Amino acid sequence: MTRRLPLALIASALLAAPGLSAASYAEREEAQAFARDMAQRHGFDDTELIAALGRARYDERVIRLITPPATRGARSWQRYRAQFLDTTRIDGGLAFWQEHETALAAAQERFGVPAEIIVAIIGVETLYGRNTGRFETMSALATLAFDYPPRAPLFLRELENLFLLAREQGRDPFSYQGSYAGALGYPQFLPSSIRHYAVDFNGNGSIALDAEPIDAIGSIGNYLAAHGWLRGEPVAARARLEPGTDPVPLVAAGIEPALTPEQLAAAGVAPLRGDPYPAPATLVDLETPDADTEYWLGYRNFYVITRYNKSSFYAMAVYELARALREQRGEPLAGNH
Repeated sequence: MTRRLPLALIASALLAAPGLSAASYAEREEAQAFARDMAQRHGFDDTELIAALGRARYDERVIRLITPPATRGARSWQRYRAQFLDTTRIDGGLAFWQEHETALAAAQERFGVPAEIIVAIIGVETLYGRNTGRFETMSALATLAFDYPPRAPLFLRELENLFLLAREQGRDPFSYQGSYAGALGYPQFLPSSIRHYAVDFNGNGSIALDAEPIDAIGSIGNYLAAHGWLRGEPVAARARLEPGTDPVPLVAAGIEPALTPEQLAAAGVAPLRGDPYPAPATLVDLETPDADTEYWLGYRNFYVITRYNKSSFYAMAVYELARALREQRGEPLAGNH
């Protein structure tokens, strides 16, 4: 009887073991255990999976790109923002919006997510489909699953989901191409996100996030709605801090909005313009060396954007690009405070 070794135990073994990149993955015990586990739980032929893993190749570039630098530079919101709030992304976003206006309006109506947010995410992620990545996804995920112990559990799950996705879509698992971390298509969904949140938004009977921007539009709307997007509600508002206010404990309260308007007011924090919005918020600090820190109130929809990428810089770049696109179209901002 074949012994089953669950993914959690495979991941634990990888966390303790050094990488063995010189060996074929087909010869690696942890890869063989992965194949047996997939056979037990999902009905794959383990010999076919081992053969497939033998075709995967260790990619040193993947490890180099995902490994954090030994010394981190100072965080800079202004430097980060400048990457995404430029004429290329704004002009490209306006063109993308015009080309897919009907689909974006349909997604906004169905999922409650403003069109500009969907366009901005595609713009930040892939420059409207121009930069979706050129890494063979199978080899990238095998490299990360078996030779990058710090995040082996995540990438073992994504490797599992890649095999499942390929089976569901009737594709060769080696036919996928994306980022060094296994993200795919216009929206840069990982395989698990494609399986759980992608939708056939153009109604042609298949989902192709690498070739069908309309599917990407609907899938991003569905993803954000599934993670709690509140239709018509605000995303963020610039904050004003009274002199003497200590922002550190407020920021440390976390990214999920839990500070009530009353708590914020008592601490000396209020929206820069307008009355306080009657909902909990988080205090977001956007730091730039040798410049004043920007403080923002992030509401539930700001938090939802961070479920796409767990970075306040990312969420704010999406929000500001979305605002710029809406303003360039000469339209009132949807769902903003």
